[in-house]
Formats: sequence, structure tokens, C-alpha cells
Amino acid sequence: MFQKNLLKGKRILVTGGGTGLGYSMGHRFLELGAELVICGRREEVLKEAAEKLMAETGGKVETHGCDIRDAEAVDKMIAAIWEQGPLDSLVNNAAGNFISRTEDLSPRAVDAVLNIVLHGSAYATLACGKRWLKEGRKASVLSIVTTYAWTGSAYVVPSAMAKAGVLSMIRSLAVEWGGRGVRLNAIAPGPFPTKGAWERLVPRADLAKKFETNNPLQRVGDHSELANLATFLLSDFAGYINGEVVTIDGGEWLQGAGQFNFLRDMTDADWESLKPKKK
Repeated sequence: MFQKNLLKGKRILVTGGGTGLGYSMGHRFLELGAELVICGRREEVLKEAAEKLMAETGGKVETHGCDIRDAEAVDKMIAAIWEQGPLDSLVNNAAGNFISRTEDLSPRAVDAVLNIVLHGSAYATLACGKRWLKEGRKASVLSIVTTYAWTGSAYVVPSAMAKAGVLSMIRSLAVEWGGRGVRLNAIAPGPFPTKGAWERLVPRADLAKKFETNNPLQRVGDHSELANLATFLLSDFAGYINGEVVTIDGGEWLQGAGQFNFLRDMTDADWESLKPKKK
């Protein structure tokens, strides 16, 4: 289905591209001819990921250490990327999330998620968008959101707030920028296992099983399924798709809104065990 050179000539930045779904998407983009740029806070992780990606695909990977919570740092990174060549696409993938009873959250905990997911996505989108519009360049933005961006979800309220904001941003800018050559879309994944996320979000084995099979297909998503969807949305074949969010969750949200509502089965002792230990 996917032509070997489908993304040839396209230069794509994936935020949080050194691990998880970001890595999987980047791998697929390289396989189909794209030049890949990845960024993240941990430069050693980026370097290791880039070496592995290039060895496995023969493609070109550029890395940039950057804290996307810092607007000035993001703009400097985008400027440095442009010195090597303009981007054709941005994938807002970097995320932060953790489970908590909302009454236990501190303002810092709320900010920790909002600053990465909402502010970071906005900073990267604006930094790229301003350059694309000034240059009259056709481009696309793909943001990874979630089904609870429109339903909300208990126990991950900052993430729900942030993802809803990102979804609103892409729909707003799709109208504002679409006629000027910049398309914006989103993907809303259901459960796609990644090591880091599963350790933070699914604290018990019995709950993990419930989370992973709580959809009509009774399975988790495979990274290749999401990577192929992302590839299509960034390709020229999706040139008439703008301002859309595509759900890929096996029908989970249709079956029961609020992806993390299953955590109501947690006991008080479970919640207490997750709190940081006082030193």
C-alpha cells in the first residue's frame, strides 16, 4: 500500500522522537524516504535512537536536545533546523502524563503536564508555522492527542485539559492556515503500549489487562498501525484532509468514554503507594 518513496524529499520533525511512539513513527518515515529530525530533553537517548534508526533504515537522522516547555529554546531549535533546510512536517508527539486522584494534584503537577503537552505543542507549531507562512511553503502538522480530548477522563485531568487544548488548536489553525498551504490534523490513539507510559499509568497487572482489552477488538494497538496512519496523514495522498482527528483505538471510546476511568477500581492503599516518598 505504501510506496517506497512515499515521503521522499520530506523533512519531518518528531518531538519526543527518541522513544515510544515517536521512535516508531520516525522509523516508518525513514523507511519511506523522509529525512528525520528528532528532539527531546535527554540528548544521550536521542543519540542512541538516531544511531539505531540510521543503522536499521539507512536514512538520515538529525537530533536536537530541547526542552519544549521553553518557548525560546524551541524557537532556537527551529532556527537551527532551518539552517540545514526547512521542515515539511511537524509531529507534536512529546507528552507527559501520570495518574492521580485530582484532589491530590499540586499546581506544579498540573503545570508539568500542561507545559509539555499544550504549551510545547503550541510553541513548536507557531515556530514552524510562522516560517512556513512567511516563505509561502506548503507543510503539515500532525498532533498526537487522545480520545479523552473530547470526552474527558478521570484520574488524568491535566492530560485531558492539555490534549483538548491541542485538538482545539489544530482545528482552529486548520481554518486559519489551511488556505495558505499549511494543513493540521491529529491522531487520537487508544492503548498503544510503551515501556515508560505503562510503568506510570497502569500500576497493577490486573488493571493493565483490563486497560489493554477494554475495547471491541480486545487487544492493544500495534505501533506499526499508528505509524502507517501518521505516514498517510503526512503524505500528499492526504492533501484534502485538514482539521481532522482520526481515532485509532479499536472502538474503545465508543464502548465507554474516559480511557482511565477503569482506575476507579484502585484502593486508597493503591493511591497512597503511588505518592512520592518523603525524604
